[in-house]
Formats: sequence, structure tokens, C-alpha cells
Amino acid sequence: MLAVRKARRKLRMGTICSPNPSGTKTSSEVCNADWMASLPPHLHNLPLSNLAIPGSHDSFSYWVDEKSPVGPDQTQAIKRLARISLVKKLMKKWSMTQNLTFREQLEAGIRYFDLRVSSKPGDADQEIYFIHGLFGIKVWDGLMEIDSFLTQHPQEIIFLDFNHFYAMDETHHKCLVLRIQEAFGNKLCPACSVESLTLRTLWEKNCQVLIFYHCPFYKQYPFLWPGKKIPAPWANTTSVRKLILFLETTLSERAPRGSFHVSQAILTPRVKTIARGLVGGLKNTLVHSNGWKSRGSSLLSQERS
Repeated sequence: MLAVRKARRKLRMGTICSPNPSGTKTSSEVCNADWMASLPPHLHNLPLSNLAIPGSHDSFSYWVDEKSPVGPDQTQAIKRLARISLVKKLMKKWSMTQNLTFREQLEAGIRYFDLRVSSKPGDADQEIYFIHGLFGIKVWDGLMEIDSFLTQHPQEIIFLDFNHFYAMDETHHKCLVLRIQEAFGNKLCPACSVESLTLRTLWEKNCQVLIFYHCPFYKQYPFLWPGKKIPAPWANTTSVRKLILFLETTLSERAPRGSFHVSQAILTPRVKTIARGLVGGLKNTLVHSNGWKSRGSSLLSQERS
């Protein structure tokens, strides 16, 4: 997924690299881990909503637990089928949409994260987990991994989009928000006018994290941005051609002011898609066999120009 606002100039990024212990760059090449810090000065005062910012879909799903219960985001029919051990192994192939950890995604340049969370049946400690069919890692562990990166890269800004909540009551939400506060502290950016946010203003305030919370609970905390400030229209198709047309249309029709915009450059499997590629899984069925790799790269090149 890409959180996209057309940049006025193409953003050129170099090789992925990690900081050495001293925190200094190891070469003259622009590092994806520090691409925001490396942008030319004339972009520092540009509204953040005008930059093309790479993101990922179901960002946490690089690991899911096939030994855990099926998530509350699934139908009762799926839950009944999952009593068969093989079913969960197949679910895992369709639940994992990423192969890089949070840290690895950040080092690769990803700055927008699509997050879906849930409580877990039987847990008495109010712990919250990432969820996509099967349960992923604890949200707290993911937040700490992200915060560690941000501490080492103080000029990088991230968007955390909490857009789906499952089996969560007010107590769960309070627990989650407290975890967010504990993880990021003063790095959290209070909700404000979208147009007022630039790299320079965020750097001056030492803010690095924008939290979008698609639940009325956001009203109780100044650092939670309402979900409507970052709409993410969904094509819901397996066709590359239809997806690209949808992305072009929704990008051209986005609100000119007052919000960010997410272009979901993703193909979504239907029931018959899963049935045909049951054993192959999501990656082999949709990504490799659909011509998405070449056509998707072409689309991204257009968006950055």
C-alpha cells in the first residue's frame, strides 16, 4: 500500500542501509532509512500531505500464529473449519501479506503502517494483538520496535493507521492508547491542521508519530487523529487493470485540503481466488501470477514523477 500525495519532484532513494553504532551515515549515498532527513531543503516546508510516502498493507502480518485461535475478524464458518489443523496452515499462507519486520520495513523506507488490532479470547490481562485472520505479535512489541528505530532516526516521520478493531471494549481501547503513550511519549504529534504539518515544523517540535484512530475514542486524546483525516478507498478487485484505473480515479478525486490520502495499491482475493490457489497462497496466486510486479512498478514510477 502506498500513502500517496504526488511529490512536486521525483523522490530519489538509494540503497537500504542501517546506521552504524555512531549513528552516522556510512556512505555518500542516500539511505532509505533516512530518506526524509535527506530530502532537499525546498521540500522541508512543503505540507506533508503533498509528499509521496510509501506504506505497507496489513503491515504487521509478517508473522501470524497458526497455533492461536482464529481471529474475531473471521466468520463462524471459517472458525469451524479451522478446527482442522491443516486449515490454519493454509490460512497462514493467505494471512501473511508482508515478509519484512517493522524494523526492516522502516529501514527500507516504509513510513505508513496499516494496523488492525484485537483482544484475544481467554486473555485476562487486556493485551492487544495485531490481527489478520490469525493473531500476530503483541501490539506493544511492535510499537517498541518502531520506537527504537525512530530514536536512532530522529528526522523520520511515521503514520500509524489503526483502522480495524475487533473484540475491543472501552477498557481495551484505554489499554491500547496507554501503550501508545508509553511507547512514543513526546514523539506523538497532536492532531492539528493537515496543511500546517511540514517536515520542518515536526522536526522543530521533535514529533515523529502521527496516530490515526478509526473509532470515536479518538476524541478523548489530543494525539489521536480521526480516521476521516486519512481516507483509504479500496478497489476490492483481483484485476490489475481495474486496480490501476481505480487508483488513478480516486487519486484525482481526493480532497484538495484537510486530509491525507491513502492509495491502496493492493489486489484482494475473492473466495474463488482462494479456492483456485488454496495451497499456493496469496503471494504465488495474486502477486507472481498476475503481472502485478511489472505493472505495479510502472504505476509507482508514474506517481513519483
